[in-house]
Amino acid sequence: MVIKDSDFDESLNYALLRGDMGAIWDTTKDQRLMNGTMNPELIQRSKERAIRAQLNSADGDTAETHDQFYRDHKLLLVLFRALAVMPILRSSPGRITFNWRSWASIYAYCFYFLSTIVVLVVGYERIKVLQETKKFDEYIYGVLFVIFLVPHFWIPFVGWGVAKHVAVYKTMWGAFQVRYYRVTGTNLQFPHLKVLIVIFSIGCLICAIVFLLSLSFLLEGFLLWHTTAYYHIITTLNMSSALWYINCRGIRVASSSLSDRFRKDVAIECTAAIISQYRFLWLNLSEMLQALGNAYARTYSTYCLFMFVNITIAIYGALSEVIDHGFQFSFKEIGLIVDTVYCSTLLFIFCDCSHNATLQVAQGVQDTLLSINLLKVDLPTQKEIDLFIQAIEMNPAIVSLKGYAEVNRELLTSSIATIAIYLVVLLQFKLSLISQQMPVDLLENLQKAHAH
Repeated sequence: MVIKDSDFDESLNYALLRGDMGAIWDTTKDQRLMNGTMNPELIQRSKERAIRAQLNSADGDTAETHDQFYRDHKLLLVLFRALAVMPILRSSPGRITFNWRSWASIYAYCFYFLSTIVVLVVGYERIKVLQETKKFDEYIYGVLFVIFLVPHFWIPFVGWGVAKHVAVYKTMWGAFQVRYYRVTGTNLQFPHLKVLIVIFSIGCLICAIVFLLSLSFLLEGFLLWHTTAYYHIITTLNMSSALWYINCRGIRVASSSLSDRFRKDVAIECTAAIISQYRFLWLNLSEMLQALGNAYARTYSTYCLFMFVNITIAIYGALSEVIDHGFQFSFKEIGLIVDTVYCSTLLFIFCDCSHNATLQVAQGVQDTLLSINLLKVDLPTQKEIDLFIQAIEMNPAIVSLKGYAEVNRELLTSSIATIAIYLVVLLQFKLSLISQQMPVDLLENLQKAHAH
């Protein structure tokens, strides 16, 4: 099965990669004569590169052979498909696709329909509790439980709606790994990734179960059968954080491996052809980093908004209880703090792993380029080094959610600042209501005392 070149043209959107770097190999013919050397090691390296040059990243079987990243994180994709969040399939060797009429999509429709019935029933019960409660802490909990049902209703928008873009991004990994092998002569490996995914998958399920059962035990009115509407939602939130971490870890490992191979190859032979190959490979990796943000932009934009609202309401509820009753913590206040820590941790993971991935993409190759002694290389090699450095400057390694936000640690700090502003405003309303209520209560007490 051969994947059409147009599919990769659409996903990569980069003209220099369309020829699969074939033009570069034309410039390396008779390299041993051009370099003025008959070094057997260099001759052997040239022969091996010529053999690897025959590989085509658009060939499905070739991509399937070298796509180690898919084999390592396949379990996570299966779990997302089981939860009806991302119905993408490995339809043919080396290619991941999405079809609205595939069996995975039909399963997603059925699962979503049945779970929607449960969510609506539980949601109706939670809203009834919200309307009947008069205690402030219980009201805050009621609001949070209703908010936690919201992610279920945006699954068609942030899951199925972006599945096509996610499928293209996942397919790009196979093509990149073939190109990586062509340039470096080694297959890209992701140490411990499969074990991590098993741990994350089990951990996400256990955390969701423990979190919901503990709330059912601690809170009055949150019945055990109410938890059935939340299991798939909490698990999906946890796994979304795990998925983002795995994707960023994959980029980080690929960046580190590329920079290591680049440093070793340049130490053996620093030629214009070698640097050109690595420049195109690095640009492909940079394109994948940008494609990661674009593919999941809708998913993680709503994810951040959800965490932002949850953290704000939970902190406000906890601080209001402290203002009203002092530092007399009950299970309910502790629950609000746990919810704050839970959402803050997921938001931190999302921002921090993106930040670490972007740092790795350019740092290693840039250090190698700047360490090359330009006096010892020829003019074409000097020009390629300049082009590589310019490419790094013109293509900064950033994860952008389609331009709406750049995902890094600055997003975390700006979120904290925004939450703090909202909390100050909300607490000002709280304090003003208390100050207005105090004279009324004082007057009533005085009237009762005078009557006695």
